[in-house]
Amino acid sequence: MPLLAEAELLDSPTGWGSVATAAGAFRLEPVRLGRDLELLTRWMNDPEVAVYWELAGPASVTAARLRAQLDGDGTSTPCIGYLDGIPMSYWELYRADLDPLARHYRARPHDTGIHLLIGDGTNRGRGLGTALLRTVANLVLDNRPRCTRVIAEPDIRNTPSVSVFLASGFRCSTEIDLPGKRAALMIRERALRNLT
Repeated sequence: MPLLAEAELLDSPTGWGSVATAAGAFRLEPVRLGRDLELLTRWMNDPEVAVYWELAGPASVTAARLRAQLDGDGTSTPCIGYLDGIPMSYWELYRADLDPLARHYRARPHDTGIHLLIGDGTNRGRGLGTALLRTVANLVLDNRPRCTRVIAEPDIRNTPSVSVFLASGFRCSTEIDLPGKRAALMIRERALRNLT
């Protein structure tokens, strides 16, 4: 009989609930196109975001990326991050061990990857990214008992993003060449969670 953790590939972020942070109550909610597409399109067209996400343009560009995940095989879940009930960030949680990324590093079963962006420029540069990334990494480790590592692969040119990962308890394992970018392979180990 399969363990509960095997019931869904990402163990349903929908049920992870709200977490108290120094910045306020934070929760992840899976994207709903009808509700979120306009907001996400606006965020993706922000020049600071567009240079790394490469999703600038009409809503159809953002919708195509979202549909690929929403209608896909369940290995990636796009979510909106809400802080005190206000949508302010975008997150993609994905099974890094089942992703093409796994061809570029020594993947372990249930490695979970994170992509994120702080949507509104007024929320950037204030330390929110560090606090919320640590919170989401902890949510992954708390709710995915078979996951021993949280993985990320920010573009090495995106020094603010790399800095946020480092400040959130991730370490830079190596640099890897991925389609379209050279990335810093960032890893946060469950075993080292309380040391960072």
